[in-house]
Amino acid sequence: MEQKIKTRLKKLLLLIISDCKRLPKSEEYFIIKRQLIRSMSSSAANYNAACRAKSKKDFIYKLKIVIEELDETHFWIDILNSLPDKPKVFNIQLAEANELLSIMISSVKTMEVNQKSKIT
Repeated sequence: MEQKIKTRLKKLLLLIISDCKRLPKSEEYFIIKRQLIRSMSSSAANYNAACRAKSKKDFIYKLKIVIEELDETHFWIDILNSLPDKPKVFNIQLAEANELLSIMISSVKTMEVNQKSKIT
């Protein structure tokens, strides 16, 4: 499962980088592209780090960072889709970012519940 998620994150990052190249060259788009690529890069890199976590607690902590970064990625894609001259290329990325975000949130909730049940 970890490898499948790593692959999906990498594929989404590469797709976003590719599609960002097609955006207009204005300063506004430059800022959005930079933020979008940065947040998606961070999502993929932090998930990779989470997979090498030293403990379940460390894994949960790192997954929470992935959630924050994926949420930011989702935000920037949503901004692009809300612009008057919205580029149509980001609809697939929004759906994939949302799906990956749901998987991460569900994983963290499950792990936290399992951790609490072991304590009591």
